[in-house]
Amino acid sequence: MSIEEARKFAEGMELDLVLISEKADPPVCRVIDFQKFLYQQKKKQKEIRANTQKVVVKEIRFGPNTDEHDYNFKLKHAEKFLADGSKVKAFVFFKGRTILFKEKGEILLLRFAQELEEFCKVDQLPKLEGKRMIMFLSPKPAKKKA
Repeated sequence: MSIEEARKFAEGMELDLVLISEKADPPVCRVIDFQKFLYQQKKKQKEIRANTQKVVVKEIRFGPNTDEHDYNFKLKHAEKFLADGSKVKAFVFFKGRTILFKEKGEILLLRFAQELEEFCKVDQLPKLEGKRMIMFLSPKPAKKKA
């Protein structure tokens, strides 16, 4: 079918002639309602965006000399965050001269990761950035039942 015949055919049906693939030999065209086609594409994009999961990062802050009770309290919160599917950013904040206790901060974070081992995996091991030692944890994917 020639281009003119296709155009007349589309006009007769009160639809649009749309070029689908111009690299094909011969070029591929389609007779469709173009506005409806655009609407459906927009609708699909919106649906895809709605189904994507947003990554939520929750922060948990420690001091290098965090007490045992405070530590356990924050550990429970981290468990809850991971169960909800959020990522956790745990960090030790060093104020003033407490930067001397870098090893204490690293041990605290590694212990934290070890105690949450069954709920998460470590994305980034403790790393000192300025006055903060940061570690990222992400939830383990839920096991699919067969």
